[in-house]
Amino acid sequence: MYQVLTRSRVGIYEKALPNNMDWEKKFIAAKELGFDFFEISIDESDERRSRLDWNDDTIYHIKRLSEQYQLPLHSMCLSAHRKFPFGSANAATREQAKIHMNKAITLAYKLGIRTIQLAGYDVYYEKANTDTHQRFIEGMQWAAKQAERASVMLAVEIMDTQYLNSLSKFEILRREINSPYFCAYPDIGNISGWNYDVCTELILSSSHITQIHLKDTYNVNGDYQGQFRDLVIGEGDVDFDLIFKTLKQINCVVPLVIEMWAQDDNWRKNIIQAQQRINKACFNAKMPLLFS
Repeated sequence: MYQVLTRSRVGIYEKALPNNMDWEKKFIAAKELGFDFFEISIDESDERRSRLDWNDDTIYHIKRLSEQYQLPLHSMCLSAHRKFPFGSANAATREQAKIHMNKAITLAYKLGIRTIQLAGYDVYYEKANTDTHQRFIEGMQWAAKQAERASVMLAVEIMDTQYLNSLSKFEILRREINSPYFCAYPDIGNISGWNYDVCTELILSSSHITQIHLKDTYNVNGDYQGQFRDLVIGEGDVDFDLIFKTLKQINCVVPLVIEMWAQDDNWRKNIIQAQQRINKACFNAKMPLLFS
């Protein structure tokens, strides 16, 4: 007899759907495709960062749509800090990082979002050093306290750059933050792409994982820098069979999110193909299928 686990909830990353869809069409599409929740994107573009300034009429209109289609806005991918990082040498940039963080927490609170995924970069467009690292730690300590006040979870993404590309590195970072509202949001593809043993990493941080991105990548190899986005799940180097066997082993039922990008008119076909491949990995691991 194999262990019977409760099926994880599974969501869709907003960028897996065409950007020109309005919100109602996005909810309809995600519901038709069998997802349990939606992950909204607040990236570094002016258009998406402007969502942090939505008025209450807009916020509650979108919340009512999510309720109408029974598809919660469960999480937020907040990558706007790539442009305005907490580790920046520029004090005005660091202040903007705080403003973005407070606005994101307020928006999450109003929309009912439980988890804000933070980008695990001390800096992105600046040169990194020990000072940028220390400023990032101080920024995370401050951010965690703001999240505690709102009871919104902050979860740092394991990234596509070397700064925070493993859960091992997250565990070291977490000692500096020491907050129950500061946890990990592993991106399976990023960990695999940097040639870490993903299964060992998941076991290491199992008690600190809030949510997981399911994404495929090509591994870094010699002079090849890898590919960390724009792949359909099942086309890269990630061993999803082993991933799901490990999730079963550690009895992990945190929410999962399919992270892909709608690059062309094949976006729906690509999502369905990814779902089928994920279901196969679940079946091989003797776990409940995620999609019917």
